[in-house]
Amino acid sequence: MEKFTVHTGLVAPLDRSNVDTDAIIPKQFLKSIYRTGYGPNCFDEWRYLDKGEPGMDCSKRPLNPDFVLNEPRYQGASILLARKNFGCGSSREHAPWALIQYGFRCVIAPSFADIFYSNSLKNGLLPVVLPELVLDRLFDNCKATVDYKLTVDLDKQVVVEPDGTATPFEVAPFRRWALMNGFDDIGITLSQNKAAIEAFEAKRLAEKPWLAKTLVQNRG
Repeated sequence: MEKFTVHTGLVAPLDRSNVDTDAIIPKQFLKSIYRTGYGPNCFDEWRYLDKGEPGMDCSKRPLNPDFVLNEPRYQGASILLARKNFGCGSSREHAPWALIQYGFRCVIAPSFADIFYSNSLKNGLLPVVLPELVLDRLFDNCKATVDYKLTVDLDKQVVVEPDGTATPFEVAPFRRWALMNGFDDIGITLSQNKAAIEAFEAKRLAEKPWLAKTLVQNRG
């Protein structure tokens, strides 16, 4: 996954509490066996005026002009402001996938649902918890300022506002390390056990050489 160290990006304000994972990526889009292609359907029921189904050409669908992410000033936003309990509901990993593939690198909120928070960190989306009073200020400033940007520094664990105000946040040390190095759980295993895995595979193929043909066939 993509490394996260320091990110400066355009901010979009989603001023709603208890945004659940079915709102982030509706259930009909979970049929896919792939981990890609969810960006156009992120917040599908709020972004579009018609009902979305898998395989639809979203570029031809009618947009909801009242939904904040459809406003021209927020196009290209990579930091999302949200209210409390963001990511509640079912434990679908597709929710952080959809947010990332939409273009978000970070979501800032007063609180997150536990499973969504964990899934986000494991997939390269940084969930930042800040006090509600700070969020109130960020929402006000974002709505009042065109091209409002924030800097999220995972190394120093601070969110920096345009005037230089820095607010600290906490991330578990192990997950911070994984994000800064671009490692998901599989990447961590491979990075820490590469030599042992390669030695095992070499020994197995030496003892059972017929597996080489089987592996090639399966990959094809």
